[in-house]
Amino acid sequence: MVIVKTTVRRDVLTLPAAPLGPENPLPALRPLDEVHTLDERAKEGLPRDMARQLGYEPLRGILPVRLLDGYGRERTEAPVDTIIIENDRLRATVLPGYGGRVHSLFHKPTGRELLYRNPVLQPAAFALNGAWFSGGIEWNIGATGHTTLSCAPLHAARVTAPDGGEMLRLWEWERLRDLPFQVDLWLPEGSDFLHVGVRIRNPHERPAPVYWWSNIAVPEERRVLAPADEAWRFAYAGGLDRVPVPECDGVDRTYPTRSEYPADYFYDVPDGTRRWIAALDAEGHGLAQTSTDRLRGRKLFVWGTGAGGRRWQEWLTEPGTPGYAEIQAGLARTQLEHVRLDAESEFSWLESYGPLSADPSLVHGDWARARGEAEARLAEALPRDAVEAAYEAWLSCADTEPGESLATGSGWGALEVLRAEYKMPGTPFAESTLGPEQAPWLELLHTGAVPEPRRVTPPGPTLVSPHWRDMLETAPARPHAEYHLGIAQWHAGDRAQAVRSWERGLELAPSRWPLLRCLAVADQAEGHAERAADSYAAAFDDLCEERRDDGELWTAATAALGREAMAALLAVGRTEAARAVWERLHARTRNEGRFRLVEAQLLFAEGDMDGVRAVFEAGFEAADLREGAETVGALWAAATGEEIPARYDFRMRPPGE
Repeated sequence: MVIVKTTVRRDVLTLPAAPLGPENPLPALRPLDEVHTLDERAKEGLPRDMARQLGYEPLRGILPVRLLDGYGRERTEAPVDTIIIENDRLRATVLPGYGGRVHSLFHKPTGRELLYRNPVLQPAAFALNGAWFSGGIEWNIGATGHTTLSCAPLHAARVTAPDGGEMLRLWEWERLRDLPFQVDLWLPEGSDFLHVGVRIRNPHERPAPVYWWSNIAVPEERRVLAPADEAWRFAYAGGLDRVPVPECDGVDRTYPTRSEYPADYFYDVPDGTRRWIAALDAEGHGLAQTSTDRLRGRKLFVWGTGAGGRRWQEWLTEPGTPGYAEIQAGLARTQLEHVRLDAESEFSWLESYGPLSADPSLVHGDWARARGEAEARLAEALPRDAVEAAYEAWLSCADTEPGESLATGSGWGALEVLRAEYKMPGTPFAESTLGPEQAPWLELLHTGAVPEPRRVTPPGPTLVSPHWRDMLETAPARPHAEYHLGIAQWHAGDRAQAVRSWERGLELAPSRWPLLRCLAVADQAEGHAERAADSYAAAFDDLCEERRDDGELWTAATAALGREAMAALLAVGRTEAARAVWERLHARTRNEGRFRLVEAQLLFAEGDMDGVRAVFEAGFEAADLREGAETVGALWAAATGEEIPARYDFRMRPPGE
């Protein structure tokens, strides 16, 4: 048999894609809008380690990351850069510009695609910072939810693999938790399994909360198998309860299409048991994922067959496309937990992905036999000790310096390495990656001062970690420094001092609207709705006087501030002022689907129910609806008293919950 040498190469894939649009230039001061939260009563009676990790430094907001919410839903054929790693058995297609997502894992001997491969690239508001898309294998690091790197570029390079061949390394600096990480994709010659070595490092002198879940999309017409007889079920009404596997409430929940509503099932894999999960079709064929024991958790997510779940499936791809489910693997039992990583230490593990075939009469029968059959076939295809051996072999190469660069990520890691002189063997953050966003912070680092902008423009991003906050505290108290200092203080929980910093900056600021907007958010947080509305109105007036053109940056700022200002004004019944804001938005902004929803909300506040109905009947798609959003349907029901049309029904909970 001739074994083909493993290769790593760049390529281009053409997909119908919706452009991501610009980042939202307003700092994300509001609390995190995340649906995976528990009420306090749900935490009673949980295992002690789970309860501790559920309460361990949950994320409160997404600073210093910015929201990415300017995308639409108009797709055109677009080239997407890819990196392909393949041997004679498997071909993995990776998207370095989209979080290193494995878009496809194709098994050559059988001609089978092992993943759910989305035929379009359609952003939706599922990531912690907004834009995310479905399909393939994604690497979720940071905090509960989809990573802020879902639609961001990673660094990528060729590296020498443990067997002397080629390996693909992906790496970046994760900014929510301020931690560098790497993902190494290694496909040994002749192997049916793609090995993935992962390392998260904490270079700081303090512990850090860590979150990781590898999220694998598979066709939903499968049975999902894992080595567990119980699971922790999270439903979108906010509860976490322990349920039997496979049957719960009289239904076998290991078949994704047998659930009516979306739910997470976190399998309770016993200690000492091999970690694995598989999704197999009616003929017993499909994908298996296994790992070393560090990656403890296994999960099934189902959309369900209800109207809301089906609508979300259509929303994330295109009508007529088969649905998908997600099988996942993570560091903790559930995705609601964060794990402590000690100072100056690291977590590492190895995952393996490949085809699995088993006897369908067993796979689709009794649970114990189905599990046993899948586990036996996995042991034949990839023994547990082979995974351990691959992990040990990969560890010896984890520090190997990359060779040819294949893609470039952000410059934030380079800035952190310069600041603290961190040594990062294997994951170089080169000074050449520093760009305009890092330039003001580089000047602060070298001179101790925040530069004032040379031209009128929306402010750039803010750094908020303790060391940067300390530098801002001692920088000359000029308006731009006070603006950034206030944001860092707000992030640290010192709201009163943040307000004082913004008020000081406002006294001399040539550009007032960024500071006025921050003060408006602070007033809202304190329950001062009327004062917040005043500040928002003043901020929007100032922006409209200051904006220099209708280019992308100013249009994004106008849209973001206008949307917030209208919501604040409507909240206190000031419909005329809200209408005045609406009229000053750019025409193309008013025509976007997300602003058609705002228009319907404005018409509702004005009492024009016929106008609301007309907007709905004309049709719109609010591209940035959040996971679990019921805003659209609730507005229709309030305005008409009628059943929610299917195209606007995004409910993820049973009625009344």
